[in-house]
Amino acid sequence: MNGSSESSIRVVIADDQAMVRAGLKLVVESEAGMEVVGEAADGLEAVSVARRTRPDIVLMDISMPRMDGLTAARQLLGQPAPPKVVMLTTFDTDENLYAALRAGTSGFLLKVSPPEQLVEAIRVVVGGDALLDPAVTTRVIASFAGRHDPAPPPQLAELTPRELEVLRFLARGMTNAEIAGELFVGEATVKTHVARVLMKLHLRDRAQAVVFAYESGVVRPGASVG
Repeated sequence: MNGSSESSIRVVIADDQAMVRAGLKLVVESEAGMEVVGEAADGLEAVSVARRTRPDIVLMDISMPRMDGLTAARQLLGQPAPPKVVMLTTFDTDENLYAALRAGTSGFLLKVSPPEQLVEAIRVVVGGDALLDPAVTTRVIASFAGRHDPAPPPQLAELTPRELEVLRFLARGMTNAEIAGELFVGEATVKTHVARVLMKLHLRDRAQAVVFAYESGVVRPGASVG
């Protein structure tokens, strides 16, 4: 991250509705250790502001004029040392959410989420986790990734049985603590397993691991993944 370990978590808010930006800013800046370093009303401005201010995280609305949030997110995530990007949406079934996860964003947050959930989401993502609500994320991914019958990719053979099990838990959007509880091991052990899964599958983060699990057939839509 861009220095947030030494100072406040730096946040950029991108939304075309001024009232939404104002509300999000109020929530963020009321929390100790967080600051809003920039705002944007469209995708083009979001890219420019983020490049100038170098935030730790960008809260990015999906639907914006001039350049949509997904395109802006792709541009930011394609640059060296990119910020984390969390997509903001009014709906939890938007096809763009699946595309956003595939593009490398760290997840998404409903605009109607309570303030404490927004704050926790920022801390989770900046801390290195993905923002994956199991009830929403897995349904969105399953809906779009389950439209074909995938052949297992060869890199799956690199995973140990335990790592494959961890991948299935990741597909449920489970945290390290939750996985540790299921496997009766310590969180440090789970963190090691997760790191190895990402390394062996050449994935950037947990969000991409969830997409991979569905697209590769490790988890099937409608089936238990536990």
